[in-house]
Amino acid sequence: MDRIRQIAVIPNLTKKDAYQTSLEVIKKLQSMDMQIFMECSLNRQYQIQNIKFFGDEDSMLKECDMALTIGGDGTIIHAARKAALLGKPLLGINTGRLGFVAELEPNELSMLSLLSEGNYHIEKRMMLKIIHRHKEFYAMNDAVISRGSLSRLIDIDVSLAEDRGYICHYRADGLIISTPTGSSAYSLAAGGPVVEPTMKCIVMTPVCSHSLFARPVIFSHHSQLAVSAACDDNTQVFLTLDGAQTVTINRSDVIVITSAGIETEFIKLKDKSFYRVLNDKFTEKGRQV
Repeated sequence: MDRIRQIAVIPNLTKKDAYQTSLEVIKKLQSMDMQIFMECSLNRQYQIQNIKFFGDEDSMLKECDMALTIGGDGTIIHAARKAALLGKPLLGINTGRLGFVAELEPNELSMLSLLSEGNYHIEKRMMLKIIHRHKEFYAMNDAVISRGSLSRLIDIDVSLAEDRGYICHYRADGLIISTPTGSSAYSLAAGGPVVEPTMKCIVMTPVCSHSLFARPVIFSHHSQLAVSAACDDNTQVFLTLDGAQTVTINRSDVIVITSAGIETEFIKLKDKSFYRVLNDKFTEKGRQV
């Protein structure tokens, strides 16, 4: 692989130990003659020589070779959407809780030297494109349709957008449409399947469905799903993207969800399988390690 020279460092300073870890990361990268990019809003916290500051995240990502986040999974997912649209690879260092999509822990920073040697590989993962009221949104993990805290159950209809072919109806607390990466997030907690993240498919998982036969469904990544949702009392229904961006859904709205056609590129430095990571992160044995 190409040697990395210019790195956009994106720390989430609300996370414990993120600041100290970021200082160690910058010191390590600069010792390898790498150029560090950061947003100018961090200028006061990082009065370090030879950091190039940018006015906004987008302009910073356009010029870098890769993005490096320091924080939790939410920090990685936020950066991943923008990085994917600009065709930039991403590496996450975990200072959060689970850190399931992070590549390194703070005690593994010595592995950053592999970047300067070009000794890494890229793992590509599909994303979702969501169209709502003619606006396009992107998600790396999932798109979730859910009720307000005081709302009744939601009536959800799912069809194929291509020919409006009817698929199913759910009366439930919500519905999760996820990527393979997102299958190990909220979808898993709701009873969905674990899907290897490099696969290309769309996972649909109902949340607390009032049906004896409601089951998760896996669709081809070529599928285009049309989803509509409403409550009996006309109270609000929400669409939440990657747990961060929320829009209100009206009874007449049709949400179209399909593969984005662009992919998130994760930099991999370890020879560690997805199933080993799954075991380490989600089992009691893994938490003790």
